[in-house]
Amino acid sequence: MLTYFVVQSFDFTPKGAIAAGKAVEVQDVEHALRLAEKLACCSAGVVAFSRTGDPISGEFEDAVILYANGIVPMLEAEVSMAS
Repeated sequence: MLTYFVVQSFDFTPKGAIAAGKAVEVQDVEHALRLAEKLACCSAGVVAFSRTGDPISGEFEDAVILYANGIVPMLEAEVSMAS
């Protein structure tokens, strides 16, 4: 089993839509939190999360949100479905 730590930022397009930036894989939770906090000041939104699973079988547990700030479209969809 491996755990991946990822930071995903979101920015506004020139027409005002939200677009995902490049997802960045980092080494550990502390790095994910530092990078997410840094990106939060210059992005429309940012989320840091981890996923644990087996890359060979492709079976992964649900993502664990470590940090979220601003507009994060995938979390807004989750909240809408839960309501």
